[in-house]
Amino acid sequence: MLAALTDRSRRMTTPRANADLRLIPIAQIDANALPRDRRVMAEADITTLQDSIRDSGLRQPIEVFAQSSPKPPFLYGLISGFRRLTAVTRLGHTTVPAFVRTPETYDQAFAEMVGENEIRVQISPWEKARLVMTAVQGFYYPTPDAAIAALFPMLSRQSHYRMRSHVDVIEALGGTLKTPEQLSSRQLDRIAIAVRNGWENLLLAALEPLRAPSLDTQWQAILPILTESTTAKTTGDTPRPRRLLHLKKGLTIRRELTPHGYLLRFSGPEARKGGMMDDVMDYVERWFQSE
Repeated sequence: MLAALTDRSRRMTTPRANADLRLIPIAQIDANALPRDRRVMAEADITTLQDSIRDSGLRQPIEVFAQSSPKPPFLYGLISGFRRLTAVTRLGHTTVPAFVRTPETYDQAFAEMVGENEIRVQISPWEKARLVMTAVQGFYYPTPDAAIAALFPMLSRQSHYRMRSHVDVIEALGGTLKTPEQLSSRQLDRIAIAVRNGWENLLLAALEPLRAPSLDTQWQAILPILTESTTAKTTGDTPRPRRLLHLKKGLTIRRELTPHGYLLRFSGPEARKGGMMDDVMDYVERWFQSE
């Protein structure tokens, strides 16, 4: 038992590059000093981690950096260990073992945070792309390409380009998708192709009318657009063929390709009035009525 405790202590105090181990008051740690790559935590994972810490203690210290311009009470910013910090806080701990690292710049701290989480936690493609966009919006990096190169330096050119296209998806649809971190790389690739080819407005028009949708419902709604975007001879924003109309009183008409022909989708307050649908059908009937 004594040997095990000694071994555990040795592991916890193993020197890290540019870091030293301290016991730090939790109240002095700003968990959001850097943009986080994972915003959704599985409650079951946190509960399991709490049980482990309660039984065996915290086996791996968190990592922080001393803030150059601290804003009381925060003297430190969190680099890695968000789940561990959450768990010990919920357990009522007031201090936590932490490696205090001294990155030369916020950019370096940001990159170290990403590197640590790449090792410890499987981050989804959406979360990685969102982190890149957040880094640019926070003025950590001037462009998405610069952020990708700094945060994910081992990516191949093809993987870099792929992540850049995922950032374009977040810029176009970020606020409309539910639980987008569940999207696979392949799904994001398909949306990215559509966005790049000018189908963004059609995607938004398909998503907007959905009420309390799940991600699966949203995916099924945009799937016909994604399919057409890869087979159409024109981009989604060309004048002809006409695919989208925004009319007065909030009426939207969207043309959708199906295996059996085209479908017109009407949405908006006017579309819920049966009389307008009767008028449309009457007009089509007169147009094609045999003489």
